[in-house]
Amino acid sequence: MATQEPGPLYGSNGNGTNGSGTGQEPGPRVGTVVWGLVIVALAALIIISKLGLIALNANYVLIGLMIGAGAALIIGGLVSARSHSPKQKESDGEPRNGTNHG
Repeated sequence: MATQEPGPLYGSNGNGTNGSGTGQEPGPRVGTVVWGLVIVALAALIIISKLGLIALNANYVLIGLMIGAGAALIIGGLVSARSHSPKQKESDGEPRNGTNHG
């Protein structure tokens, strides 16, 4: 009975690099960080509300959290896209279309 080893995850090519040849491990995803912060903020607001320190309107809290999360996801996506721009890959000697001609 043969066993199969799992393939590389998140673009890793199996030799400790993330496929771009830089040797850097991929960082946390923007969405994971943003939604984690939303959940922590919501939990903190619920605790503050239950302690009676401040009266909160649930509708306004949810609207504010969704606006903040949406803005953070958009900004994080733009920053991530800028850090992985084609100019950077081209300056590293890699072709833009992902093919290797050599």
